[in-house]
Amino acid sequence: MADAGTQTGRQPRADARRNRARVLRAAEEAFATEGADVPLDEVARRAGVGAGTVYRHFPSKNALLEAVIVHRVARMAADTRAMITADDPGGAFFTFFAEMVERVTFNKALAAALDGRAQIRPATTSGLKREFREAVAALLLRAQQAGAVRADVDEADVVALATGCIAMEASRNSSGRMVALTCDALRPAAASELPAATTAPEWEPTPPDHDESVASVRNETREGFCPVCTSPLPAAATGRPRRYCSDACRQKAHRLRAR
Repeated sequence: MADAGTQTGRQPRADARRNRARVLRAAEEAFATEGADVPLDEVARRAGVGAGTVYRHFPSKNALLEAVIVHRVARMAADTRAMITADDPGGAFFTFFAEMVERVTFNKALAAALDGRAQIRPATTSGLKREFREAVAALLLRAQQAGAVRADVDEADVVALATGCIAMEASRNSSGRMVALTCDALRPAAASELPAATTAPEWEPTPPDHDESVASVRNETREGFCPVCTSPLPAAATGRPRRYCSDACRQKAHRLRAR
């Protein structure tokens, strides 16, 4: 993903750096509003440069998309770290949660990267995602210590809940309704005992197979077994039968319904 200047070891000229920044800004706007199908020629037009300038810095559309995603995730991580020292830890946490969901819901490039539709190399964002999750963990801990967030959740739960909210907000166009419900569930007043976590949800959910659908899986699955992975369903603490064996399968079923 390096441009010509970094490949040769020379520092890019000031005009080259300005052009690269203009291309990134234009691409960020185009990918956010229209998705990854925007042609590079359209990015060049928005940036006010020639197509050759775009290709000199980014040899392919995927290289440009990766650069945009890295920039956005880095900004999210920095903004989250800045909230850690807020005077109101609980307010900072819930503001972070709502803003993260809103950012991704209305940014088609980020949404595609998170749900696996965009072909982003894991190594490209792995370090940034680790920094982001560490910042989320620190922000969450301060909110829990202040008594604003229930004590039995961790950053993996927060990321999984945000991922689910992103999908629900996008599919239902609920304008924050799902976020409000989720934030209420994270407050201690609404807390009920949680079953033990089995696996930590991943930041990037695994995309479903193209020939898979919830309806077909349900038709082929027996009662008492998960309709997504066909594993036996564990008993729920409430006594009511569970529909899925894990949060990961529940999220996967939701994504399949939304397709």
